[in-house]
Amino acid sequence: MFSFLKKKFLGGKATPAPESPPLLETDAAPDTDPSPVPAAPKLPEVDVKTEAAPPPPAVVALPTLPPSTWPASSEVPPRSPVKLEGGAPGELPAVLPVVSPAEASATPAAARASWLGRLTQGLRKTGAGITQVFTGTRIDDALYEELESALLMADAGLPATEFLLADLKRRVKDSKATEPAAVKALLVQALADLLRPLQKSMVIGEATPTVIMVTGVNGAGKTTSIGKLTRHLAQAQCKVLLAAADTFRAAAREQLEVWADRNQVEIVSQAGGDPAAVTFDAVSAGRARQCDVVIADTAGRLPTQAHLMEELKKIHRVIGKAQAGAPHEVLLVVDGNTGQNALAQVKAFDAALGLTGLIVTKLDGTAKGGVLAAIARWGAQQERVVPVYFIGIGEKVEDLQTFDAHEFARALVG
Repeated sequence: MFSFLKKKFLGGKATPAPESPPLLETDAAPDTDPSPVPAAPKLPEVDVKTEAAPPPPAVVALPTLPPSTWPASSEVPPRSPVKLEGGAPGELPAVLPVVSPAEASATPAAARASWLGRLTQGLRKTGAGITQVFTGTRIDDALYEELESALLMADAGLPATEFLLADLKRRVKDSKATEPAAVKALLVQALADLLRPLQKSMVIGEATPTVIMVTGVNGAGKTTSIGKLTRHLAQAQCKVLLAAADTFRAAAREQLEVWADRNQVEIVSQAGGDPAAVTFDAVSAGRARQCDVVIADTAGRLPTQAHLMEELKKIHRVIGKAQAGAPHEVLLVVDGNTGQNALAQVKAFDAALGLTGLIVTKLDGTAKGGVLAAIARWGAQQERVVPVYFIGIGEKVEDLQTFDAHEFARALVG
């Protein structure tokens, strides 16, 4: 039995939690066995003889999971902030807590290397196009022209392409490279340096709860990414509460409820309710229940629809009313297949909400991947970097991993 159950309900008695509130010693209980019962030891902070049961928080009632299925985080004392991060540039980062069964016995470096192989396979079309540029024997204007075309075809965009070519020519001159293979290695370095500002850790625990607002257009994989992130956080011993604030899309609430049940976490949900009210109730409940993280799944929005973006702004404001300083993270989920449209989404959602991070999904087969270079270059020009916390390459939980600039550059160049 969990320690906080003893404090809140039973005054130290190690008995199962009943479905209805337990009777206090002052309550009348019919048909009670008159035989004496040894008094249970009292916890110093609770005296059931003199204290009334605490009133429930003034929020919408949440479905309570049976104690046998509650997350292990219920038993864990307050912790230091948790970082979901990668390693130093050029090194294999630490793998996130969840790996596939086949990789469960592997070392973190081996598991990450396996994941990197899948990422490289997912970006193979772009990698093959860039690799083809360096199959010749000469470093001349023709090579740079072909590379320019390959980068543009990879969705890197004109500003990032021009920047990379100028940087690459400088590196070739400084290193006095004479072989196309050496130029390819220098391109990996130039691309990694361009992407490195996007590599940043997401920190959980500096606020209790840490409130994460997740948005994105329909079809980007927003709700699925929330489910995967929830699993990673639960495996890191974080107590997570979900808010089903996507009340417009059909089956969105049911989809998030499936993830909540799968990860054994609680969820605030209302059929057809106001999304701002749902998020307010969820943040209030998260504070009352001493959750580590509250994740709000908001409705998919097209950034060109002004009235829909105003609804997102309202949700953002309401979260701040429920908890000062919240939301602490505003994440945009971006489909890696959308090319330069992904950059347009970043600009629009950042202008409306002030993004703190990105999750780039579906980098597995058809995505070109170069849009991350476009996002990085836009951030450098605007002096407004929006980091990429996670990238996804498939449907499995372990396919959502932290972003590392150097390994992504290696996978993209091929």
